[in-house]
Amino acid sequence: MRWTCWRLVMMVFCVGAMSRALAEPVPAAVYQDPVRGATPAATMTVLHVPTHGVAINGIAYQPAGPGPFPVLVIFHGLPGNEKNLDLAQVVRRAGWIAVTVNYRGSWGSPGTFSFAGNLEDADAVLAYLRDPTVARRLRLDPTRIAIAGHSMGGWVVAETAAHDGHLLGAAMISAWDPGYTGEQPRARVVAHMADDLESLAGVTPEQMADELIAHARAFALVPLAPHLLDVPLLVLTSDDGGAGRTSLLVDAIHAAGGHKVRGHHEATDHGWSDRRIALQRI
Repeated sequence: MRWTCWRLVMMVFCVGAMSRALAEPVPAAVYQDPVRGATPAATMTVLHVPTHGVAINGIAYQPAGPGPFPVLVIFHGLPGNEKNLDLAQVVRRAGWIAVTVNYRGSWGSPGTFSFAGNLEDADAVLAYLRDPTVARRLRLDPTRIAIAGHSMGGWVVAETAAHDGHLLGAAMISAWDPGYTGEQPRARVVAHMADDLESLAGVTPEQMADELIAHARAFALVPLAPHLLDVPLLVLTSDDGGAGRTSLLVDAIHAAGGHKVRGHHEATDHGWSDRRIALQRI
């Protein structure tokens, strides 16, 4: 009798687990390594991307096989302590090339850090990947490139997608709105910029704050809406206090007639610390 009850409990548990799995399918790339044997083998390639007189560092995570493969470029935040390298690995297991880069003046890349420079670097990365010589060497398809970014990287993605015109799509993860920050009192902005700057070069919190304040209108997310109507855009938000600002962008895109934007919210922190598998699945 006890064995029968135990089997019944296990059946109920399994049915519940199956129901959840069917409701939220998890791609195999999230939890399963690819079958080995394809050549060339999966690998990593160090990148040196030219931008405004220097070469910033990056990594290409390449799947096995001859390609050419689609590409997802992942842009990190400020300063970039969370680089979302688990997403790079999932993307590679799914048969894409994942590219991560460090902006000028960040994480060992030469040059001086600036917010405007980050936007220039993003354009330089895309131009680099679309170069025929680079595309052949990395086994990538330069006509199939998407971009994703976390926090400040989400803003970089929105700005880049708004003017590039040749992307497969874009994803913003807990995006930061620098325009809104630039509207705050200078002392508050300086204090905000003073956190975790050990990985940035050639810049002070005061300089960063002054750049944000001077370009508050130009750096704002919502005015980008009319330029994102035709971009397949995934906007992910979290319980970090910035979801409302990002939702304004989604609403503005809808109001302007855009139908290619999709939003999704998770009850987690800014770094998605306890929702990494969910983030990979989404």
